[in-house]
Amino acid sequence: MKLLDKLNFPKDLKKLNENDTKVLSAELREFLIDSVSKTGGHLGSNLGVVELTLSLFKAFDFDKDKIVWDVGHQSYVYKILTGRKEGFKKLRQFNGMSGFPKRNESKYDYFDTGHSSTSISAALGIARARDLKKENYSVLAVIGDGALTGGIALEALNDIGFKKTNLIIILNDNQMSISKNVGGLSRYLNKLRMEPRYNKLKIDIQTSLNQSDFGKNIAGKISKVKDSIKQLVVSSMFFENMGIKYIGPIDGHDINAMTEVLIKAKEIGGPVIIHVLTKKGKGYALAEESPSKYHAVSPFDLESGEPNVSPKNSYSKAFGKALINLSMEDERIVAITAAMPEGTGLKCFSEKFKDRFFDVGIAEEHAVTLAAGMASNGLKPVFAVYSTFLQRAFDQVFTDVCLQNLPVVFAIDRSGIVGEDGETHQGINDLSYLSLIPNIHIIAPKCLEEVEVLLKWAVNKNAPVAIRYPRGGNIINTLSPITKVEEGKWEVINKGSKVCIIATGKMVQHAMIAKDIVYEKGLNPTIINATFIKPIDKDLLENIKKQGYNILTIEDNILKGGLGSAIRDYLSEISYKGTIKSIGYNDEFIPQGNVDTLYKTYKLDGESISKAIINLYD
Repeated sequence: MKLLDKLNFPKDLKKLNENDTKVLSAELREFLIDSVSKTGGHLGSNLGVVELTLSLFKAFDFDKDKIVWDVGHQSYVYKILTGRKEGFKKLRQFNGMSGFPKRNESKYDYFDTGHSSTSISAALGIARARDLKKENYSVLAVIGDGALTGGIALEALNDIGFKKTNLIIILNDNQMSISKNVGGLSRYLNKLRMEPRYNKLKIDIQTSLNQSDFGKNIAGKISKVKDSIKQLVVSSMFFENMGIKYIGPIDGHDINAMTEVLIKAKEIGGPVIIHVLTKKGKGYALAEESPSKYHAVSPFDLESGEPNVSPKNSYSKAFGKALINLSMEDERIVAITAAMPEGTGLKCFSEKFKDRFFDVGIAEEHAVTLAAGMASNGLKPVFAVYSTFLQRAFDQVFTDVCLQNLPVVFAIDRSGIVGEDGETHQGINDLSYLSLIPNIHIIAPKCLEEVEVLLKWAVNKNAPVAIRYPRGGNIINTLSPITKVEEGKWEVINKGSKVCIIATGKMVQHAMIAKDIVYEKGLNPTIINATFIKPIDKDLLENIKKQGYNILTIEDNILKGGLGSAIRDYLSEISYKGTIKSIGYNDEFIPQGNVDTLYKTYKLDGESISKAIINLYD
């Protein structure tokens, strides 16, 4: 490529003329499309911020200025322009470059992100530390219009407006969710408010008038007249009324205009929000037409846009189908999602039961308490949410649902290892943080075919229930689903001798693979499917103790506070004298990588489990 392969990033960026910048924009898009088609990753959002990112580098010096990218999945261009182009060969792979900003990856990554709506709070903290340390540089937060619905983002805006900290917020609006300003007066007011001379004049006038009671009275009246005019013609009053200067909307693909605005924003005292309009997927026709489909992709064919490996049936699809079936029989069932109808398998439900489907945006706390309110008034709410995102609403689960023992079902998708998105997205903590809450029941299907029977039990339980299931589908297809759910009871899948394996969810399939390996060596362990993680099957554990089994517990969760921990606690109570070993994740964050690679690394694959079984026979 003419420029992308030759320039020294980031220092050469400020030298580029307008034509070179356009050429570089095209080359960046070409590189992104080709690279992500090979590794998978977040495509649409990155194609949409090419010019915005280039403008940021033209206006700021990120050797001293600091930036926080909300969520961070749109930081690929930033990574390229800070010298990490070669890292895209192993993007999101084990020991490779992260798909999100990482402080331990580059000096240009000032704050780790991965979850939504955190950028303004983090950037505000950095800015206030700057001010206390008497330092001089700009701090920026880049946040999407969707992320702005998150409660923490609104809390941060409220704080910023009150304290008037110098901070620049880039509102990257690729869905047009905030209305455009209209008319010549609107454009004129925006131009005035980003001119330093206007702001200096305004400050001088206010200072002079505030020196006397008469002047203060005039200043108050002028302010009221000015604000009333703005209220009529400028949609930005939401921000203005919070004490944050608003500039925009601006074409986020016009580098010259963006650069000019960013430079002028640095000269405005106090917090500023710059409203930028971008097109998600820009430059790749298929992504422009279907931005949701190309938000996050697995490796795909460039010409057709289709994934290289056709997706098989998944737990998410099985859940969505099961919920539709149950909802046809019970009109009290409603579904809730926090901006993820497709990812959680609810798209078909949303089309079939429009009045019973609620997408609350990126607002997990609100979603849980909304569900609690619905349950308190006779409905049967099912909140479908990724494991890693449910932890954002822990207090609401604890106080609003479980304390009142309300019948809310938490359909927890992406439980366990999810793979390439890394530490911020691994769903390996839900068993631990949910198990400590009174009143909640926790269940897990061992296979796709078990989802509907467990979901039916959950929606009819009349108490809080969490049903957890992993990303993807079955890895073996020889397991028969249970047909009846008995509260707190486990299923004996294979009756063997000396060693008993107690596994839950997807790990039952791993246990069966391990059982087949050791069977070839003349060993035949008992295999138990722990359908219930809470409550555990105490009667069966007492029977295991009587028969003198050594025990191996397996879970796709951290060991502290998980299934194995609960089993150990009870066995200690009943004076179990055998050997018990638990396989799961230690007290650490699990990095990105292919799911199979991570299972092998953390000894949760069939081969590693078989070795643990053999050791228990010795």
